[in-house]
Amino acid sequence: MLKPKWFYPSYKKDVGEWAWILHRLGGLALIFYLFLHIFVTNRLAAGPEAFNATMKALSTPLFKFLEWGLWGVILFHAFNGIRLVLVDFAGASKYQKALFWIAFVLFLALWIPAAWKFFI
Repeated sequence: MLKPKWFYPSYKKDVGEWAWILHRLGGLALIFYLFLHIFVTNRLAAGPEAFNATMKALSTPLFKFLEWGLWGVILFHAFNGIRLVLVDFAGASKYQKALFWIAFVLFLALWIPAAWKFFI
């Protein structure tokens, strides 16, 4: 049986491959959040009591942590998307590694301080 190329431990993934994987996983997470958001908003149709009960359940520390993670996914997906536009349409493909690290630093510069707002 043939094993896929990524299975072998000696195969090293490059920055571009990790950016591709993280961008796709971030997109899937955002799609999941979209459906969750539609569900929660739909609870308004069930009446104020149902909506308030749902919002109370979503106000726990676990969901605060998940909101912080959502903010991170949004930031990374946005900055990496801008990098992809520059690489694909502005002819910056030879700078894609540097652009990734710039996008990553911008992501961290906005995501880490957000913890102060989310948790304090």
